[in-house]
Amino acid sequence: MINSSRPDVRRNASPYLYGEEAAAAARVLESGQYGHSDVTEEFERRVAAFLGVPDAVSVASGTAALHAALLAAQVGPGDEVIVPSMTFCATVQAIRAVRATPRFVDIDPATLCVTDQLLMEAVSDATAAVIPVLFGGRAVDLTPIRAGLTGRGIAVIEDAAHAFGSRNGRHRVGATGDLTCFSFGPIKNLTCGQGGMVIPRSSDEADTIRRLRLLGVAQSQRERANITTYRVDSFGLRYQLSSINAAIGLVQLDRFDTTERLRRFLWRAYRRALAPLDGVTLVDVDPDRSVPHLCQVRMPHRDRVFQELRAQGIGVGVHYPPNHLQPAFAPWRRPLPATEQVGEEILSLPFHQHLTETDIDHVVAALGQALSP
Repeated sequence: MINSSRPDVRRNASPYLYGEEAAAAARVLESGQYGHSDVTEEFERRVAAFLGVPDAVSVASGTAALHAALLAAQVGPGDEVIVPSMTFCATVQAIRAVRATPRFVDIDPATLCVTDQLLMEAVSDATAAVIPVLFGGRAVDLTPIRAGLTGRGIAVIEDAAHAFGSRNGRHRVGATGDLTCFSFGPIKNLTCGQGGMVIPRSSDEADTIRRLRLLGVAQSQRERANITTYRVDSFGLRYQLSSINAAIGLVQLDRFDTTERLRRFLWRAYRRALAPLDGVTLVDVDPDRSVPHLCQVRMPHRDRVFQELRAQGIGVGVHYPPNHLQPAFAPWRRPLPATEQVGEEILSLPFHQHLTETDIDHVVAALGQALSP
């Protein structure tokens, strides 16, 4: 570990490093090639192999991944994108970045995820894409409506920021044929420090996203090194993943079997410890198939409990305030009863790989005391 002291229950989330990340980043620094490089491309190849997909395109962040995916799916002004309100605001901001309209939908309060039925009920003639959010790491199975969406030309763009490594049936998330967007930010299941990835649906889509992430330049960095000019043939942004970040990601990927095992172990430890508490409902992330990213509970008097636990030095949090109630998205507000109720009840317990079972017992004991009349 690089950390001088082990993060504990005072932290809601924390990066987890295996010890080789600093040396990997130092090798890139010594090489003098900090931008997109062979290291970045190796990371893309390794992620694609891990997921069992033909291609993976790295970008600067999970938000960049969502923006690039929407652009690649040709979503734009006049289009509507169906999205659950229960997500980080980045999901909605990506929709606004392409000047499309968010159509907020409700969730299943047991999972905090949208369902196939809720999505289809919201589809209209203006719908160009749906964005299921894989909340807490749980996959969203759209098999029953996939043919209907495809028949209407509606793209499925998975916001899998929480869900790297999780499975949807027999396949890893990202390998089910949809446009899938991952985040590799500081506290994600796999961290690059900062970064993201788009899993494209075709080679043409991969080429489009590669041009988008490098200002519309058609030639790769390797090609440009051997020519005296280059061609800019489309709109683009500076969204490429630094090789420093990719080097960190490669180390993390080498140890992902440990990440997967430990995050499941810790989530199940919470489930056992929480079982005797009355009035507390654990949000189900389906740990047999998911790599859990969060451990969340629902309860009455959430705000009071939050303040009491924070006063005791326990790093509880709230993921997330519903977006349809935010001022920035007021024009698209509509009643979402399940989301609004959950938004008043959810509490995220400390959840990161530095925790021990003793830490978890301490958190749950404090929670039980805070809930006592």
